[in-house]
Formats: sequence, C-alpha cells, structure tokens
Amino acid sequence: MATELGLDYPTAWGRRYGARIARELIQRLFLRPYTRYMSTLEVRGAEHATTPGPVLFVANHTSNLDTPLVLTALPHAVRRRTVVAAAMDTFFMDRRRAFRTVLMFNAIPIDRHRVNRRSGELALELLQDGWNLLIYPEGGRSPDGTLQEFKGGAAYLAERAAATVVPTYIHEAGLLRGAKYAKAPRFVNSENRRRHHVIVTFGEPLRLAEGESIRRFGPRIEEAVVRLGRTVSGDPAYGLRPSGE
Repeated sequence: MATELGLDYPTAWGRRYGARIARELIQRLFLRPYTRYMSTLEVRGAEHATTPGPVLFVANHTSNLDTPLVLTALPHAVRRRTVVAAAMDTFFMDRRRAFRTVLMFNAIPIDRHRVNRRSGELALELLQDGWNLLIYPEGGRSPDGTLQEFKGGAAYLAERAAATVVPTYIHEAGLLRGAKYAKAPRFVNSENRRRHHVIVTFGEPLRLAEGESIRRFGPRIEEAVVRLGRTVSGDPAYGLRPSGE
C-alpha cells in the first residue's frame, strides 16, 4: 500500500533506534559542520536550553534554515530528544521530501492554516512522552521579515503537557541565501550571502503560572521572543506591528 502523505505521513519510524543513529551521523558529519561554516553561528543563553523537559522551543521564523540553525545550537543531549513541527503543506506532500525531513530533523507534520486536532494530538503525545518540540507559532516564514502574531498552539501544548517554554530568537537567518530559503522581499532581494553571522538566543524558561489562562500565557510567550529580538538586534521596534493588525 502506498505511503500516505500530509498529516497521514507516518513519522514514528523517525524516532526509532535505527533512524536516530542515522540522524546523528547525518547531523554530526554534515548538517552541523556545514551550518556552522555557512552561518558562523553564535549561540547565546545555551544554559536555558538544558532546563528539565519536556521543553517547547518557541522561535521566530524567517528562513527554511531556521531549523538546522536551532538544532545545531542545541546541546547534544537536548537535540537528540527534540522533535520539529514542520509545515505539512511544504514538507509532507512529496514522499521523498517527507522522508528526508523526518530522517534529518525528526519532524512531524503540522497543519499551519487551521486548528487540527490530529496534528495537535501527536505533538501533545510526544511532549507527554518526554520529547522536546521546536515550533514556529507564526505559522510559517515571515512574509515581510517582521515578527507575525503568534498562533495559540504553543500555549495550548505547554498547558496540556505541563511543558516548559524556552523562547528562542534567530537573528538574521533570512540573509543566508535569502532568495532560496527566505520569503520576505527584503531577504529575497538582498545580496545572496553564502556566509553570514547568525545568532541563536535561548531566553529564560517560562512556565504557566498558577491560575494563568492560555489566553494570557500565549501573549507572554510572544512578548518574551520580542524582548529577545530587541535585545539581540538592537532594534526597539522589533515585534511592533501597524495598528489594526
């Protein structure tokens, strides 16, 4: 029987022993060295990434290189227990691409266009089983390079799984071969840089406070990423959106 695609694509095999060994070899011998060479990667706040799990790494998103950058920045013990939420319609509609995505990044498909119980339940089950999760709450790469409003999935998963949230900011990944990996015009139309300095910063862990609702926790997560962005970029307007959005 043909392998199903989209949300039906099977990913459990990617968390089994054989696939984990293969992933470690691929990442150690190719992905991490190449990522560090291409990005001259700087990691800040690495101590926050080792907080007891399960952990939700909640990051801004400007480039398809964001995932290898964050995984490279994570300590080994954390990275090997981290699952990546990847856009179903981008990475799981072609069998070869879906296979590579699961093998290299331990990814699961997420429906980014609407609330979907099936993808949410899989992410929740993995968190409850002790896996960490890297998620991009903007729902896709930024169309203009600025931070988009976060969707509510991260706060929901953190509450249901009693998970710790580590806000994560990726600085200037969009300038790395922007025409190939980014979406925002200011990256796509910029100089095609094959080597550029990128900073991945992990912020102080956040936990749902007693009596705090998901509706309040979600904006608090977004604000934490905004603060990281303003501190690292030096731009006090980072995260501000035009009134009415």
